[in-house]
Amino acid sequence: MAMILARKLLQRRSPQLLRWQSSFPQAAVKNDVASRAAAELELPPFDYAPPPYSGPSGDEILAKRREYLSPSLFHFYKNPLNVVEGKKQYLFDEKGKRYLDAFGGIATVCCGHCHPDVVDAIINQTKRLQHSTVLYLNHAIADFAQALASKLPGNLKVVFFTNSGTEANELAIMIARLYTGCHDIISLRNAYHGNAAGTMGATAQSIWKFNVVQSGVHHVVNPDPYRGIFGSDGEKYARDVQDVINFGTSGNVAAFISEAIQGVGGIVELAPGYLPAAYSMVKKAGGLCIADEVQAGFARIGSHFWGFESHGVVPDIVTMAKGIGNGIPLGAVVTTPEIAEVLTRRCYFNTFGGNPVCTAAGLAVLKVIEKEKLQQNALLVGSYLKERLTALKDKYELIGDVRGRGLMLGVELVADRELKTPAKAETLHVMDQMKELGVLIGKGGYYGNVFRITPPLCFTKEDADFLADAMDLTLSRM
Repeated sequence: MAMILARKLLQRRSPQLLRWQSSFPQAAVKNDVASRAAAELELPPFDYAPPPYSGPSGDEILAKRREYLSPSLFHFYKNPLNVVEGKKQYLFDEKGKRYLDAFGGIATVCCGHCHPDVVDAIINQTKRLQHSTVLYLNHAIADFAQALASKLPGNLKVVFFTNSGTEANELAIMIARLYTGCHDIISLRNAYHGNAAGTMGATAQSIWKFNVVQSGVHHVVNPDPYRGIFGSDGEKYARDVQDVINFGTSGNVAAFISEAIQGVGGIVELAPGYLPAAYSMVKKAGGLCIADEVQAGFARIGSHFWGFESHGVVPDIVTMAKGIGNGIPLGAVVTTPEIAEVLTRRCYFNTFGGNPVCTAAGLAVLKVIEKEKLQQNALLVGSYLKERLTALKDKYELIGDVRGRGLMLGVELVADRELKTPAKAETLHVMDQMKELGVLIGKGGYYGNVFRITPPLCFTKEDADFLADAMDLTLSRM
């Protein structure tokens, strides 16, 4: 009821408010309405409160970070958030304040923070065997590999475990080069695939690339329906793939790698028809198709378990991480038996890839997604939230685009809708203000002007309303 009242205060002018407007300046009325609405905004009820926190303060932790950790580490918000506990879709700070986590540790927490089934799997496995080596037998890695393969189409059934998405993409690129005997990789502009040697080459945003040798990667025009030159015509964008093959390579390539929805790039959905056309061109050039499912995979988009499925394609190699372990360091490469055979040409090994604790957690995650119908929830709640956010776009000129699927949504802020001028400063301001109201969202895009909304898949409609109401209130104050 409180949230409904807040929305009504913000979205319509009552006769009483009109009388106030005749006596007070517009700004004063607006601020009064906003302050009253803020008082009405309350997080959905939650039956858990954390015990009192007795650890170091946020200021003490920040001081240690500055002294002992890499200066490359950065943080969100003017006053960094000290997160001390998490439960389901909520996080708690050192003072016990509850926040709605709409970022999910960068699209990583899929089952919810500290899900009891996942925690129990980790604890039980740790008590029995924390680590040995894949040189010995252990059922945890084999059980998870079997369960994971069952979620993939066609002959994608051979799994190699890694510790992260970057590692998974590095391995996938190497496998493609070995299998095809070619070096050239085709990637999309605006893509992000990791920050190691090969993946930095495939990444196509200067803000994530150091000035080091990055060879053999060609970046084609991004099929971006919002900012792209061909709008939503995927086949027109795909022509650049063929042009690069014809004029930038020997005519044969190793692989084409892409996300189904670009995460770091700002929740950019690829234009319809693009992937089928691009896959066809690459295969004719002898290349393999790699689907980077690090962010879009594991039921996040709702309509499908994997992002590539929404485009009607079947890749040769699938890479994954993040949601695979609900926060446990875990990644994987899945391919066909024929392609996987290339790694037997030499010794290839990963000490921690396939660790029994991590794979036990991964198996528990798959079971929770199935048992709690999280894919269906992502579709239902994500569609509802997208409708709420689209309504805000109609209300505020600052919102240039609302996009994404399921619980992988993006809201792009622009200072000028016609010119699509990125509103970077406004994005930071809205993030800070929403944090004060109790909502945590991420940001991305090359210009840093896109809100990334990737919450745990247990997000509810009440949570969606609170997020939209908080954004509405914040925008109304600007």
